[in-house]
Parts: sequence; structure tokens; C-alpha cells
Amino acid sequence: MKSDVVTIDLSRIDDYFPDDFTDEEIANGKTLLLKKLSIIYHRFYNGKIQVVPKAGLYGFNWFNVWYTPGVSAVSTAIRDDNSLSFDLTSRGNTVAIVSDSTRVLGDGDCTPPGGLGVMEGKALLMKILGGIDAVPLCIDSRDSNGETSTEKIIDFVKMVQPSFGAINLEDISQPNCYKVLDTLRAECDIPVWHDDAQGTASVTLAGLINALKLADKEIGEVKTILIGAGASNTSIARIAFAAGLDPGKAIMFDAKGALHKGRTDLKDNPALYRKWEICQVTNPEKITELGDAFDKADVLIALSRPGPDYVREEWIRRMNPKPIIFACANPVPEIYPYAAKRAGAFIVATGRGDFPNQINNSLGFPGILKGALIVGARKISDDMAIAAARSLAEYAENRGIEPDNIIPKMDETEVFPLEAIAVARQAIKEGTARRNLSDDEILKIAGREIQQARESYRLLSESGLIAKPDIKVIRNTVDRVVKEIRDKR
Repeated sequence: MKSDVVTIDLSRIDDYFPDDFTDEEIANGKTLLLKKLSIIYHRFYNGKIQVVPKAGLYGFNWFNVWYTPGVSAVSTAIRDDNSLSFDLTSRGNTVAIVSDSTRVLGDGDCTPPGGLGVMEGKALLMKILGGIDAVPLCIDSRDSNGETSTEKIIDFVKMVQPSFGAINLEDISQPNCYKVLDTLRAECDIPVWHDDAQGTASVTLAGLINALKLADKEIGEVKTILIGAGASNTSIARIAFAAGLDPGKAIMFDAKGALHKGRTDLKDNPALYRKWEICQVTNPEKITELGDAFDKADVLIALSRPGPDYVREEWIRRMNPKPIIFACANPVPEIYPYAAKRAGAFIVATGRGDFPNQINNSLGFPGILKGALIVGARKISDDMAIAAARSLAEYAENRGIEPDNIIPKMDETEVFPLEAIAVARQAIKEGTARRNLSDDEILKIAGREIQQARESYRLLSESGLIAKPDIKVIRNTVDRVVKEIRDKR
């Protein structure tokens, strides 16, 4: 093991592995290492988030200001005007992350508490990247028969919405996710969005815009394959079509095959109406074989099942010159980037940050939600998601793009306030915003709150209140992973 390159920031993770490791062994080794470190340090920290006060206690009577009797004035003021809850409490900058954990990443149903790690991670990213407070709420959506119930999720969100400025739905299996989102968007007075749907779609569109620029192809002219027809990919299709992608040149596949007008199983199942909508506008030739769909295709967008060998190299070789491959299954992409490049891919993106071109909703939701919260938007529309995508793509283009760098990274933190401006501006244009603010006002609020969150984190880290990982533990874990990979030879 190259112990001299193993550091706490994990910045040179590809170099942790011996020179005789193959590309596949390095890719598998990184996945295994990250999973092992995740277990070790989740246990070390007992989770990733905590609640800390943001109001001062300058003497005993400040307890009486923040609690009884003083707080009675706040209660009655909000009673008389509910909109004051956004100004007199933390509601306006607080998001509920609601999940029933029935489709967690690529791991399926993890039971209600099984999703907490992911939801805590989302809360951490919201705070650090967006200056947003978030509360993970993993719920049991099963009815008396043990079946997941959309009505239980819908009723739960309606009951808790008075405490939050927005609701982020997460990791809810299909087809339940469609009805839950559409019902709550229509019936709630705060933004309710499914980050796996609109969030992933927004970031994917941003990456696609810049990838097509580099490949010198027009969005309305390319042939696109979409593998996977869950909440993410059906939303990607809907939003990409709205942004100019030609549905007549698109073919989508679910677990049973290609989507087209002959799929009566989808037509006859009202719960799968989102899939049936796509059937009616795509794949006019009714191509059924996945391999055949790759003939003369330009773009692959896959959010299906973990690989790494689900998408075959020979399929990519059947595509047009400069093929664009988005293999975004988590935690392992449908094909590893090295294999896709070997088959001739021009641009490869995945959902992971340890490979180039991370197409992940973590680049979208902090800025999108921030913009919606700042202006008190009542909805997050598809056009708001498209506005966010264009702002991400524009930011990346302005600072320079290349095949292995088509989209901003999460540590390019200046992108999130700009994304918030684009989203807030669109909400104001659509008439769903409670507050009409200028771009400068939005930028000032977003910048201040994001900076406060990062400064708080820095002070906690530097003071030792957030303990540093032990480098010896990291190095020992690398050693164990290297041994495990070698033992599999």
C-alpha cells in the first residue's frame, strides 16, 4: 500500500492501490473502501448531523424571552397571521426530508430506519452547500396488510407541512412516488418535490447541455436511449423533452422491455401513468431489443440497476461517433468509465464523485431549494428545474468545460447561490413566490446563509468539537481492501 499518499481528505484515492491493479480492480477497490469507511465513521460520529442553537442566551431572562412567557406573543401573532411563521420561526429555511426507504439508492427496500443514513447525508449537504436546515423523517408507510400505502405518506406530509418551508421526498419506490408527488404538489401550500425526480433531472439536463456542446451535436437532433424507467429517468425524459430533446428519437427501457404504444400492461395500469405518457411519444418504430436501440444512437442515460456489466461495451461500439454515456446507477454504475471509454465513449458521467463528471442531485437540490425558500415559493415547477439546469451548465461553460469536466463539482460552492437566483427568478415569473426580490437581494441572502453554515462548520472542526478521523484507521482500511481484492484473483 502506498501509505504516503493516503491522507484524511482522501484526495488521491485512485493512487491508494498497487500499480499491478487493473482498472476494474481499482474501481471495485474504491467502492469497497468507501463502503468500509462509511460504516466505520458513521459509528464513530453516531450519525452526521445535530441541532445547535442560533439565538443567543445573554442572561437568565433570555430563557424567558425564547420560551415562556415571552414566546406567547409569537404564538398569538402566528395564530392571527400564519404567514408570520416564515419570519418568526426557523420554518422558512427548514426542509423535511421524507422517505419510506422503499428504494434506497440501488439497494431497494431497506426498511424505514434503513434510509436514515442517506437522509442524514442529504441534510448535511443541504446545510453545507445550501445553508438550509433539514430534518430526516423516515416513516413506516405500510398499512395493516403490510403493503406500502401512498395515502399514509400523503397524510403524513400534509400533517407536518406547517412546520417546514419545503418538503423533499426521497427514495420512495415506484409507482407510489408518482401519486405521492403529484397529489402533494397539487394540495400543499409549500414546495413538495421528489429530489430523485426533478433534482436528478435538472442536474442530468445540465450535464447533457454541455456534453452536447463538446460533441458538437444539437439537443433536438440526437437519438437517445434511456435505460430505467423509475422516478429519476421518467422525470429526466419529461424535463429533457421540455428543454428540446426530441421524444420521437428517444427509446426508454424498463425491467420488462422497451416502452412504446404497444405496452398495454402500462396502459392498463393507472398507477404507471407516467410510463404510459412516455410510451405515447417515444419509440415510434417500436424497437424492442436493447442492443438494437444502440444502433446510431448519440446519448445513453442509464439509471437502472447497479453494474458494472449491465451496459455492454459492444453496445457502445454501435453508437454514432462521439457517444455520450451517462451511467448513473448507485452505488456502482451500469458500466465503469474506463470500460465505456475503451469502447469509444467520448464523454462518460456517473453518479459518483470519485469518477469524472458526477451527475448527482447533490449538485441541484441545495441551490434549487435555497432559491425556492428565499422567495417563499409555493411550488417547484419543471421550468424552475430547467432554469437551475441552465444556470449549472452556464456556470461550467464560463469557467471552462472539457470531456472529463462537463459540470460543476460540489466543492465549486459559488454555483449554489447562482442556481438559487435562477430558480427564485423563475418562481417570481410564474407567480408562485410569496416575496418579490431582486437578484441582488436573493444573492445577498443566499450568500450570507451559506457562508454562516460553512463558518459554523469550520469553527466546530477547528475547535475539535468535530473530531478528525484517525489516519491510521484509514490506512489500515486501505490495507484490508487491497488484500481482499488480491484474494479474489
